[in-house]
Amino acid sequence: MGREYSLQEAVTLAIKAEKDSMDFYRRAASVATNERAKKVFELLASEEVGHLKSFFAHYKGTEFGDLTSFINSPADTKNPAYRQLEKAIQEEMVEQKALELALAEEKTCIGQYTQLAQGVVDPAVRGAFERIVRETEAHYTLIESEYAHLMGMVHESDIDTFVRE
Repeated sequence: MGREYSLQEAVTLAIKAEKDSMDFYRRAASVATNERAKKVFELLASEEVGHLKSFFAHYKGTEFGDLTSFINSPADTKNPAYRQLEKAIQEEMVEQKALELALAEEKTCIGQYTQLAQGVVDPAVRGAFERIVRETEAHYTLIESEYAHLMGMVHESDIDTFVRE
């Protein structure tokens, strides 16, 4: 069975993860040349800010300072996903690799937040985690769709064209 987290432990972990995700999406958007992918990354970065606000509402520590300063603080360039994104930028495979990394990261977040939600007794915080799990699942679906489009796969909007009886 998983470990039960204190409220502040769970919120601190979530804040760090959301900041890393926001920084990743902002960086991907800043270098994307495909306009559609760029808009997806910008949307995801914006939604991560919303997640940060949700968790900051329950945060009682001082480690991160105030929300605005934390959001605008430099990215953690040692974060593995961020480092892989920087490598993809150098190899000029930004959109494809960024979307692949994003899929992996969102899937990891779904698992982590599900576990954290189960380990938090406070119903308001558990509810915040559960809501963000649903939103993260929606992120995964959006990224998966954009990846299919970028790679020239059959996109769900084209399904009627390709379905034969």
